[in-house]
This record gives sequence, C-alpha cells and structure tokens, in this order.
Amino acid sequence: MTHTTPDLAVDARSLARRFGARWVLRGASLEVRRGEAVGLVGANGSGKSTLLRLLCTLLRPSAGTASVFGADLIRDADQVRANVGFFSPVPGVYDDLTARENARFAATMLGRTAAEADAAVDRAGLAAAADQRARGFSSGMLRRLALARLFLQSPDLLLLDEPYNNFDAAGIGLVNETIQATLSRGGAALVVVHDTASAAPVVTRWLALEDGRVTPRAGAPR
Repeated sequence: MTHTTPDLAVDARSLARRFGARWVLRGASLEVRRGEAVGLVGANGSGKSTLLRLLCTLLRPSAGTASVFGADLIRDADQVRANVGFFSPVPGVYDDLTARENARFAATMLGRTAAEADAAVDRAGLAAAADQRARGFSSGMLRRLALARLFLQSPDLLLLDEPYNNFDAAGIGLVNETIQATLSRGGAALVVVHDTASAAPVVTRWLALEDGRVTPRAGAPR
C-alpha cells in the first residue's frame, strides 16, 4: 500500500520497471520531503530517467507503489500530473511556432494568460528572440524555451533530467533559481545529474541509482 505522509513530496516503495526481458529498476525506494532538492546520480543506463518518467506518470511501474504529495501514481494520475513539472533533455517545443507562440500555447493549456506567457519567455532570457521560430534556435535556446513552459506551470515537484545540459553559466543559474524558488514555497525537486558541480549549490541530499536500486550518498560524487 502506498504511504501518504503529507510531508513527503515523493514516497516510492520498491518501484520496478522492465522493458521486455530487461529489468531497469529492481525495487527502487526513495523519499523526497518538502523543502529539499535531492540529487540522483548513476551510470548511463542505470534507470535514472526511467524513474523520473514513472514519477511523472509517463510510464507505469511493473511493480511497486509510489505517491506524489499523497496522490497515487496509478489511481490519482491526473492529480500527480497537476503537481509535477518534468524537465527532460528533449525540449518538446513546436518548431514552426515562435518562442512567444509556444509559450502562449502552453499557457492556454495550463489556464494561464498571454501576459504570463510573455513574462515567462522574458524570464527565460528569450526576450530578444521571442518572435523567432523555434526551428532556428540553438540547443540552449530550446532548453530555455522549455524552461519558460516550466515557469508557467509552477509545479510543486520538479523532476529534472540533466537540467544543466546545453546551458551557459546564466542558464545554469536560472535552473538553480527555479529550484530554490520551488523549495522556498514548500515544494521539492529530484534532480538527475552527471554535472554535480552545477547542482551542488542547491542540492540538499545525494542518492545513487545502482543495480536498479537507490542508495544514499554522503555528498556529491567527484
């Protein structure tokens, strides 16, 4: 049975997931509390991204249970999705739309205003490129546009998959400001990283994913 402690942003118990005959997660358990940013490290293919995709309901677990702010991943999937912001290496923007149009479309889907969309684009550092089509954007600019969408959502739980990729120093700072703002209002973050140095200023606790299971780490790996 899934635990529903209100203080827990994430409460995962023995989560497992397989693809065909291959088990990627073999009983991963972890807790993430309100007000903390947990850094998750592990080798390529260890299941870090799979774990995030389970927690944001993009995948279903093969076994185990988990809740997000007390909402069960399976029974309460809509409630989970309303509380979670997933930031992945794939920006997922519309190439034929401008930055402003992408943000305004996302705003419409989220029940936000056009003014809020424009403000999110500015905050993401894309004011000068707001009316340019996304197909001409660099990788870093695409990531900024995806970050603008995250600003509009303002979720209570951030699930960040390699969030520092393709960002310059200013972009890294923007990611960390987003994490800090989420924590300050009682939210939480689970951050998958290889670049531990960029995450070190905001991560409060480190975990590792090894052999399909989560283990604690005393500090940021070197």
